[in-house]
Amino acid sequence: MHSDRASLPLKIAAIAGLLFLHLPILLIFTYAFSTEVRGYTFPPPGFTTEWFGVAWNRADIWPPLYLSLKVAAVSTVLALLLGTLVAAAMARTRFFGREQLSLLIILPIALPGIITGMSLRSAFALMDIPFSTWTIILGHATFCIVIVYNNAVARFRRLSGGILEASADLGANSFQTFRHVLLPNLGSALLAGGMLAFALSFDEVIVTTFTAGSGADAKTLPIWMLDELIRPRQLPVTNVVAIVVFAATFVPILLAYALTRGGSDIAGGGK
Repeated sequence: MHSDRASLPLKIAAIAGLLFLHLPILLIFTYAFSTEVRGYTFPPPGFTTEWFGVAWNRADIWPPLYLSLKVAAVSTVLALLLGTLVAAAMARTRFFGREQLSLLIILPIALPGIITGMSLRSAFALMDIPFSTWTIILGHATFCIVIVYNNAVARFRRLSGGILEASADLGANSFQTFRHVLLPNLGSALLAGGMLAFALSFDEVIVTTFTAGSGADAKTLPIWMLDELIRPRQLPVTNVVAIVVFAATFVPILLAYALTRGGSDIAGGGK
């Protein structure tokens, strides 16, 4: 008799896979509250919250945090504008080479980050563009656009063109159609894409390494964390900052998942 319940070996494999993925994150959370300052010893020798106060009072943490927030915010705005426009063009029109062009659009996120970073660094050097915050933003925007594009183009393809024609037949101009018809149907997809783009930009390391300058003002929070890992006595503070980065990426991803799952019903005509 067929059973829908998973077998014991499959359950064990699933649990082992989940532990492999999430146990390192749990260790970071655990040792952010530990009195151990030299490394990881098990069990943790004691419990303390003092490292959160130490991290709060560290003046060298705040500039990288502000820079990461700035880069992620601007990259997300650029991605929302450009990704939505590209998605509209790709979903609403048919032309020769559309599938090949679509592949080129998603290529930056499909390629390894080191290839994207090296390509961008070479392009900036060739065009004599000085490395700065804006080169980091442009680098992050390359893959953030793909995130927004994927969400927007999927929603565009589920959106019936008949409602746009009906809006025009009722006398609405282009702006009114966009505001009252198109934007409500695209809203959750764009919001989800923007949240995902923000989360990926905030914790990006590889592309940032290649597109940032050499000054301290070009150091984002993930880069600051990498630099601090070579200082064993700063490990508890680094763990505290890792919790901040985890929250700043996990919460938008969770919200984006919820919005995308709920938004498909809206775009699909309320099935």
